[in-house]
Amino acid sequence: QVQLVESGGGLVQPGGSLRLSCAGSGSSFGFNVMAWYRQAPGKQRELVATSTTGSTTNYADSVKDRFTISRDNAKNMVYLQMNNLKPEDTAVYYCYAISRLRAYWGQGTQVTVSS
Repeated sequence: QVQLVESGGGLVQPGGSLRLSCAGSGSSFGFNVMAWYRQAPGKQRELVATSTTGSTTNYADSVKDRFTISRDNAKNMVYLQMNNLKPEDTAVYYCYAISRLRAYWGQGTQVTVSS
């Protein structure tokens, strides 16, 4: 049974930093793609950043130069380093991964940026 478990969310002041982690388990084939999405209250879920096993990364325009996605393939981990956080980054952040053409979601972790 594949599971994705996020950690690292919390409350931070504008301009601060947080690092999210996501641990994948249950797939002996690993994860071709690992990514982060987010969903703010009253808004649709949106893609934040993606990372492939080949280390190709992509970012939403709104987080470029502030967020960095990285992964440890040996441990099936993906991270999201978030710097210079803004109030508009407030959302539930979800880990997303694809293994053998099937997509999986984590349960989400709340990130709140507020003074």
